[in-house]
Amino acid sequence: MAALPKGRVFGRGLALSLVIALSLVGLMRIASGAMVPAKAVVAQVLLERAFDRSAALHRPVKPWPWADMVPVARITVPRLGIDRIVLDTGSGQAMAFGPTLLPAAAGVGDPGTTVIAAHRDTHFRFLKNLRKGDVVALTGLDGVEHRYIVTGAEVVRWDRFAILDAPGKRLDLATCYPFGAIRHGPLRYVVQAAAAK
Repeated sequence: MAALPKGRVFGRGLALSLVIALSLVGLMRIASGAMVPAKAVVAQVLLERAFDRSAALHRPVKPWPWADMVPVARITVPRLGIDRIVLDTGSGQAMAFGPTLLPAAAGVGDPGTTVIAAHRDTHFRFLKNLRKGDVVALTGLDGVEHRYIVTGAEVVRWDRFAILDAPGKRLDLATCYPFGAIRHGPLRYVVQAAAAK
């Protein structure tokens, strides 16, 4: 068998190195994409514990010592088997761990419109399955459950979303749109619900 010329050996080595490098870059991108959902699942376990302690002590308890947020409510959707802990801040960092209560909106159970936001690929993936008439329950640290009935949903631009100033108690659940998209765009999917009578 004849030996390959040095140039061909170098070319094959370079090609193999490029394939390995591109494969590693691809694996790193896949791993980083999996980090947000993994973080969301692990965080919900810690948030569950913090919510239970907060409810027992009647004061907010941090889920971990360095957390800059605390649990303030539990949101459930019985028909879909959904149970999530809601955090007190609308920051993007907090949203990686769970749904967040927007501070400019009404508080849990207060008159006005309460707005909760979360990522479309983790905690609020279920919004696409909500139907008109579904019950959404929001339980605060005081143990009081506030029940809402879904009245509809709409797609709006993020800069056109306004908190409805309506009498009574309302709940808006917001996430990025479209579901399953890789990039973030200007659209938001907002589910509206009114307090159950």
